[in-house]
Amino acid sequence: MAAQEPSPPSSLEGNKPGFPKKILANNLEDKHLCNSCLKILRRPLQAQCGHRFCSFCFNKIVSSGPEKCNACIKEDLFEEPTSILKQGGAFPDNAARREVEALAAVCPNEGCMWTGTIKDFEACHEGHCDFAIILCPSCKELMRANEQERHDERECPERTLNCKYCKEPFLLKNIKAHDEICPKYPLICEGCAKKKIPREKYVDHIKFCSKFKAPCRFHVVGCDTSVEKEKIHDHERQCSYEHLNLLLTLGAALELQLQSEKTKVVELSRRCQELELKVNTFENIVCVLNREMERSCAAMEAYNRQHRLDQDKIDILNNKVRQLERTVSLRDLSIVEMEGKMREMSAATYDGIFVWKISDFTKKRQDAVAGRAPAMFSPAFYTSKYGYKMCLRIYLNGDGTGRGTHLSLFFVVMRGHSDALLKWPFNQKVTLMLLDQNNREHIIDAFRPDISSSSFQRPVSDMNIASGCPLFCPLSKLESKNSYIRDDTIFIKAIVDLTGL
Repeated sequence: MAAQEPSPPSSLEGNKPGFPKKILANNLEDKHLCNSCLKILRRPLQAQCGHRFCSFCFNKIVSSGPEKCNACIKEDLFEEPTSILKQGGAFPDNAARREVEALAAVCPNEGCMWTGTIKDFEACHEGHCDFAIILCPSCKELMRANEQERHDERECPERTLNCKYCKEPFLLKNIKAHDEICPKYPLICEGCAKKKIPREKYVDHIKFCSKFKAPCRFHVVGCDTSVEKEKIHDHERQCSYEHLNLLLTLGAALELQLQSEKTKVVELSRRCQELELKVNTFENIVCVLNREMERSCAAMEAYNRQHRLDQDKIDILNNKVRQLERTVSLRDLSIVEMEGKMREMSAATYDGIFVWKISDFTKKRQDAVAGRAPAMFSPAFYTSKYGYKMCLRIYLNGDGTGRGTHLSLFFVVMRGHSDALLKWPFNQKVTLMLLDQNNREHIIDAFRPDISSSSFQRPVSDMNIASGCPLFCPLSKLESKNSYIRDDTIFIKAIVDLTGL
């Protein structure tokens, strides 16, 4: 049995797409087609999703990163991650490769009678067929491969030729232009009729050729006769009268021209005198303007000095204004802090009972639902003047287990000035109420602190973690007709049992 022929290196490198469908001698089956180029598989790879691709096509797809398998999408079989094509995510399908390479094939080029298998086509015939249509790189004309040599030598209008005289290369279309500049091109002397004189030696030849016709020395004054060099003196003797007449005619013309030039010179002299007078006038005007400019510059310098002095004063005043603005800002901050403390003091109670009025309820609840202000803190209140400092925290759209369904209300122990004198942990019963503004049915919840919770230990920051009732009041009760909200306002009341204090 003959040894198996090695695969062509170009195919192994995977740098070609699939085979054209028309090389098959028999009917084509879909399983032999690449899912990308839709041609017959060449060096097939099978992706994780099961679809086959030419090695060249697969590498082209994943060259810019992982891509979704279009075949999976088209067949409605897309499933991550198996339908994602990526580098290293496919393996050579040798079974499919052997099956494809064994298929009967014919040459797709018109006139070629070659037959064999796809493997033979790839190894021996592809790229070597004499009937393949190729493009001339010079004139872009299409031809068969077996006609290329004749085309390059005889037919291509863009072919290069070597000059038979100087041996230099040139394009066929430039043959006339080359003949006009070729230094070896043969010329014929117009005087002695000598042939095959190279262009580069033609000038030297006519210098010494006695038969070459040269123009008469009097051609500059009008003699149009061309005479052979050996007869030039005879011509000058015979035509001396005509030459003299030409010289006289030229002299008369020159005299008329001279008279005209003299008239122009006189006119130019007169104009020069007028211009000189104007220049003197302009010089006087410029002197006056220069003096005015010097005075203006002096005045401008004085203005600039005064401007700099004024600018320095402005800078000093600006610094003072900025200092005053800083002082005023500090005073404003102090005033704001004092007003805050005064509001806190005016709202504070010292008997453990606190009533919190929340106005603009609808807007504040909308802010809570939107997440702009989910929680609100009440002003501080006390069990006594030197007692525990506390506040309330309310979530108008609920918190934790009550989010979105309940109004959540919490009790917060805050750090106070007299904490060192108080008993810790905080252990007083707390009652929280949503007041019915008709004084009929208040919503009430009460609890006694869990003394093991950090919420009721002595605060080490401004306030402890809030503790209370996440399911304090169903929001449905507030959304229906009720007497808890009136004039868009609700009232929350907190009562701290002072027993034992």
